[in-house]
Amino acid sequence: MGAGHEHSHTDTRVSRMLIAAGILAVFFVLELTTALMINSIALLADAGHMLTDLVAMFMGLTAVLLAKHGPVAPGRTYGWHRAEVFTAVANAALLLGVAGFILYEAIDRLGDAPAVPGVPLIVVALAGLVANGAVVLLLRADSQHSLAVKGAYMEVIADTLGSVGVLIAGIVTVTTGWAYADVVVAVLVALWVLPRAFSLARTALRILSESSPPHIDVDELRSALQAVDGVSEVHDLHVWTLVPGRDMATAHLTSGADSARVLVDARAVLAARGLAHATVQVEPPGGATDCGADC
Repeated sequence: MGAGHEHSHTDTRVSRMLIAAGILAVFFVLELTTALMINSIALLADAGHMLTDLVAMFMGLTAVLLAKHGPVAPGRTYGWHRAEVFTAVANAALLLGVAGFILYEAIDRLGDAPAVPGVPLIVVALAGLVANGAVVLLLRADSQHSLAVKGAYMEVIADTLGSVGVLIAGIVTVTTGWAYADVVVAVLVALWVLPRAFSLARTALRILSESSPPHIDVDELRSALQAVDGVSEVHDLHVWTLVPGRDMATAHLTSGADSARVLVDARAVLAARGLAHATVQVEPPGGATDCGADC
């Protein structure tokens, strides 16, 4: 029943992502066409972010579908779950590339900002807000449980703010005629995206490097295991994240007490800290394996 529920949840996630991708694709074509027609760098920036939304969505879909298949070969005992982490790295790189390109284009326009009509900016920005709002609602829940979806979700959030910026640029252009409103908004959107792209990359790289999850205090965990009745030593303790929501752990416990009871108590300590998927080995005194620096 648990597996059936998980597959049902995955199918729902895929359906939501497909609908979101369709919405983004339609709006991307509209925004890019308008940006080229009126020579707006702010719209072009937003279209670039929209393209990364689409790419992130399709890469996220690929990662989710691959993960759904589970282990398919003896050499991949964890299946394809890590695919979504690699996807997040690619998403972050794409965001950084788009932001860098927009900044370059904006600097190139300093001193020679072209006249951009404000009304098309306003109309397209309003349409973008509607499209992005719908996609945010579709992805919000799943973004808490999947790094692949989170990457796409973050890019849509960035693009939503980009649409707000384009709307402001359009209003300023219509009311004041200031030619640099378009350029300023493009720069602000690019600068807003940069730290979020770095954050996404840092999260993904932390997982790939198998660092301990930031919400797990490894020293406290070691002390809690050490405090289990009958345990005299804790060694070879490792904690890492497979994908968000799936933290893993291994531990060797030295104990002269009943190993079955120690194992139950130790697993309870781990489960209380969100480490239900853990491998615990109970060893008699003097039976620990010396693994040196690898432990």
